[in-house]
Amino acid sequence: MNPAPLRIEPIFSPRIWGARSLAPLFPEKSNLAEPLGEAWLTGLDCHIARESFAGQFAGKTLSEAWREMPPAWRGKQFAPEGVFPLLVKFIFPTEKLSIQVHPDDAYAAIHERAAGGRGKTEMWHIVSAESGAQVLLGLKPNVGRQEFLEGLEKHTLETLFQHQEVKAGDTIFVPAGTPHTIGPGMVICEVQQTSDLTYRVYDYGRVDASGKQRELHIEKALDVTKFGGALAGGKVTPLPLPDQRAKKTLLAACPFFATERWEFSSAVQSVLAPSHFELFVVLEGSGRLGWQESAAPYSHGQCWFIPASLGPLRIEPDRETSLIRTYVPNLAQLRAEIHEMNFSETQVSRVVFA
Repeated sequence: MNPAPLRIEPIFSPRIWGARSLAPLFPEKSNLAEPLGEAWLTGLDCHIARESFAGQFAGKTLSEAWREMPPAWRGKQFAPEGVFPLLVKFIFPTEKLSIQVHPDDAYAAIHERAAGGRGKTEMWHIVSAESGAQVLLGLKPNVGRQEFLEGLEKHTLETLFQHQEVKAGDTIFVPAGTPHTIGPGMVICEVQQTSDLTYRVYDYGRVDASGKQRELHIEKALDVTKFGGALAGGKVTPLPLPDQRAKKTLLAACPFFATERWEFSSAVQSVLAPSHFELFVVLEGSGRLGWQESAAPYSHGQCWFIPASLGPLRIEPDRETSLIRTYVPNLAQLRAEIHEMNFSETQVSRVVFA
């Protein structure tokens, strides 16, 4: 079977802080009976769309398809026994998320083997935001463990955080160990390691539909939280990438993912690297993907798996298109390529994180 793009069908997750309409990304998800907080675009249980060019993978879960994919599809750098490495989501908060933190790989490998043993570093790209929307990311430099516990006891934890107002187009890098929360009034595209490990610290006293408060994980959170020192993540200054047909920017890169935003109104072409697959997430617009002698329509809200050895991929918009391109990079090689574009080390360090 020749490599072909695969459309991945999302899974929608109810959340007490979620929205009752996911339009315009998912206009069919409106006037909802219960709030939906997340659309998982590459969850392991997401299914490959049943389209003729999907061949043997049509209808299978992403996890099943990944295990069966030869190197021409996955990319030469991935072993077949591994887990699909990228989790991409849309997040739709109408209330604050819990204050939380994620472990890194080293901690997860020891303490979270049953949950897969993988940590969680992530980035947020702000798709849309109301005026005044903000996130809390990282503690103030003078906050230590004792001050954190006192803030938790006195319900003043938010005052110990660095507050960052956000607008559409902003990108924020969130390394493991950085406590955070997302406020209401925005839509986020999140790219992260494939992990659902979240240590919830504070949840504003909320209860679920059965009247129960959600579980907290304070001891584990204290184990992994980075106290003191400069913020390791935060707002990123994207790098403009050279291209004559599209506006392309590198949003953030680290060992786990590299993410770009593309904006274009005329046809563009992408040539894949044999080392890795790519994901295209359509934020807005519609058109066609073309490869070899085949083509398929794309639309907003969709996520496409692009095989490593697909060959040239044509993207022909009917309407002006914005999309997220993300993949697992060779970080040293990516750094070298960026330096060849004559960016300074200072510029590179603001977007590429070791």
